Amino acid sequence: MIWVGNNWSMHQAILEAIHSSVVGGHSGFPATYPKLKQLFAWPGMRKFAKQFVASCSVCQQSKPGRIKYLGLLQPLPVPNGAWQTITMDFVEGLPTYGNKNCVMVVVDKFSKFSHFIALKHPFSALVVAQHFMQHICKLHGMPVAIVSDRDSIFTIQLWQALFKLADVKLHMSSSYHPQTDGQTERVNQCMETFLRCFVNVCTSKWINWLYLAEFCYNSSKHEALGLSPFEVLYGYSPKPFGLNVVGNSQNQSLDEWLQDKAVITTLVQ
Repeated sequence: MIWVGNNWSMHQAILEAIHSSVVGGHSGFPATYPKLKQLFAWPGMRKFAKQFVASCSVCQQSKPGRIKYLGLLQPLPVPNGAWQTITMDFVEGLPTYGNKNCVMVVVDKFSKFSHFIALKHPFSALVVAQHFMQHICKLHGMPVAIVSDRDSIFTIQLWQALFKLADVKLHMSSSYHPQTDGQTERVNQCMETFLRCFVNVCTSKWINWLYLAEFCYNSSKHEALGLSPFEVLYGYSPKPFGLNVVGNSQNQSLDEWLQDKAVITTLVQ
């Protein structure tokens, strides 16, 4: 790690780059601090980072409040590997730009890795299926099951017939239980918050920032995983700011053990 010392102006500049830039995406403290401590060190770094994130005016204006759900949650079964069970949803009502005004969000339930695909609304089930093949299947293959809400696209006969032929199970949320697809709903909020922070002055240019929102989400530490979705899927972290990321563990044998893909899969499960 790079030792910075008691240079306050340098501390400020580093947090600006890691938190307030498109790489940081105005993420909260739990996502910002792991990125920071992989690269830098100085006295009182954790306290400084927490105060910096808490005082960020853009975050205060753009992020929604958080409350816990009432009652006990009944989570869906954990898949055996990545891209076997995925969730899908749509974010509509965006300003039209480049003939696009909607985003299809696809999330892997195991690794939490997400893809944001721009669409034009209204769209048909056939158009959605074509985009699914072009952006998801070419990278990850056909899933075992797709979890979604009861959007009209997912309930029509054409959509169900297409995936029945591909031997893919369609699991849709039941009435009064929207949390069945809650994983995608939460990712939608992360994407919307990112876009709100960076394109609030010129909202029509949201599509130019969509790929950055996807990278920011996938490279940030996930609370349920203890790793970023990028690390879970590929086994290593992306290289930020041209700096090599060092391991958090002080035990070399443990670092080698964690690099084993099969072990990481077991740990995530």
